[in-house]
Amino acid sequence: MGRPTISDLAKAAGVSPTTVSHAFSGRRHVDPETRERIHRLAREIGYHPSSLAQGLRSGRTGIIALASSMPFAVAAGPSRLGFLMEIAASAAMSALTRDIALCLIPPHPSGQGHGRAGFDGVILVEPTRDDPLVAHFESRKTPIVSIGTVPGRPDIAAVDLRSRETAFLLLDHLAAQGSRHIAVLTGASPRTSHAETGQAYLDFAARHGMAPVLLHLDEAGGEELGYQEALRLLAENPSIDGLYASVDAFASGAVRAARALGRAVPDRLRIATRYDGLRAKLSQPPMTAVDLHLPQIAEAAVDLLLALIEGRSGSAVAALPDLIARRSSLSGA
Repeated sequence: MGRPTISDLAKAAGVSPTTVSHAFSGRRHVDPETRERIHRLAREIGYHPSSLAQGLRSGRTGIIALASSMPFAVAAGPSRLGFLMEIAASAAMSALTRDIALCLIPPHPSGQGHGRAGFDGVILVEPTRDDPLVAHFESRKTPIVSIGTVPGRPDIAAVDLRSRETAFLLLDHLAAQGSRHIAVLTGASPRTSHAETGQAYLDFAARHGMAPVLLHLDEAGGEELGYQEALRLLAENPSIDGLYASVDAFASGAVRAARALGRAVPDRLRIATRYDGLRAKLSQPPMTAVDLHLPQIAEAAVDLLLALIEGRSGSAVAALPDLIARRSSLSGA
């Protein structure tokens, strides 16, 4: 037998094909008992409504997208299993439970990976101020939700990542472990997380009477730039005994630099990073980081986007991250 059609189901239920269509789409009222009978019979005969047909009637594709303007060296990296992919996996599962497909627009070396594809909405991961992806999707009237607030755009629905509080959590940890001269490496692009990290560090340094050493590095330089800049920084400032690199690629470079200079980690230099990904876990020694609760953040972003598609606005705040202390920062480790 071929695949059951809407006419087969209508005949079995004793109703018109139009009533069957309305029972699945919800666009017109159908008596609850009739709707339940139609759904029960659909399960029995193996009928599934055509997603293409439903999309044509609703004007929607049933697809949302996830994209980021983070440079390829940071968002993907050698393993391609970093920050962006962890969010993508969780967002895809969350969307699937709502009968929505998620399309990942991967970070592209040329920065032009979004193409002409159409989506019902898009989740952007940590966009910059005046991000070209924001301009692109706004020009197409595509609903946007951001993971991480968009600088200068409070009107864009977002999940606040609480980067300032994350920075304080890690800086306080380094200080508690005995570091008295802490430096910070963060990104140079105008993302909220970099701005909040930098300001949190300046406030922290002032509170502790510490001369601030803050470097803003081009994310596109990845681990190699982190290595070169940390090598120079540590050679010029031998008193630095703590380092917070908010970008994990920079943190990996800093570990390499410390090794090259003979600065034992953590005995002579304590290092921490933000994202608890493969770079942190596989580092030697393993790096202290935080659990950002990315699955919950991704689910919140999907919820916000689907609400926005339905015409409802909102925002969300991520849970406070949890410190994951490892040997890179622990005194006596």
